[in-house]
Amino acid sequence: MTHREEAKLTEEAPDAASARRSRIIHFTILAALHLVMAAELTLLILERQWMHVFLVVGIRAVMLTPILLKTHLPIHIPHEVQIILIGFMFVTLFLGEVRDYYTRFWWWDLLLHGTAGLLLGLLGFVIVYILNENKNVDMTMKPSFLALFAFCFAQAIGALWEMFEFAMDYFFGLNMQKPMLGDDSGLTDTMWDLTVNAIGAAIMSLVGRRYLIGSRMSVLDSWSKRFLERNSKLFGG
Repeated sequence: MTHREEAKLTEEAPDAASARRSRIIHFTILAALHLVMAAELTLLILERQWMHVFLVVGIRAVMLTPILLKTHLPIHIPHEVQIILIGFMFVTLFLGEVRDYYTRFWWWDLLLHGTAGLLLGLLGFVIVYILNENKNVDMTMKPSFLALFAFCFAQAIGALWEMFEFAMDYFFGLNMQKPMLGDDSGLTDTMWDLTVNAIGAAIMSLVGRRYLIGSRMSVLDSWSKRFLERNSKLFGG
């Protein structure tokens, strides 16, 4: 083995160990959440709460999709991203809607929308960062534009979510838009949700911009490297 090959293996070893650790954490969290939801599903069936039964079954199906269809999906989703998405779906739909945390805790909705702003801002930033760093993609953008894109991306997804909440309330009689005191239309709730989402998105966008013009974070570089390696066909690699 040449010195160059040894250096390459040494460089790849931490990434392989990190990926393996993330995979174990992902499956452990997924199994634990499914056990919780399976127990809740049994109670819901006994109580004949069919709307919540349908919701829990849907949540479990979505969580399992990346695993069951792993070989058929056109893109590899990093385990770290799957953990974040699964956790957020659990606290939003399962704890929020099924366990009624939105009503039990007045701050639950605002907390989740603020967190969503952070996560969506991070997602938007990572998407453009990966394209920006890929040598096969002819695209180079300044840090300020990447930050602006991340913010706009987070706000766009936040607005689509509010439309989804409205549609679920209008067509299925749910209460995803929680009307505040003195406002039965849900408009105040929607505007607060978008405002908190914007704050979270702005914070993450500024952090991302500072990251680009300062020192690089090895975690993000590791995610990007593995994503490009696993999805090389998407970028002509």
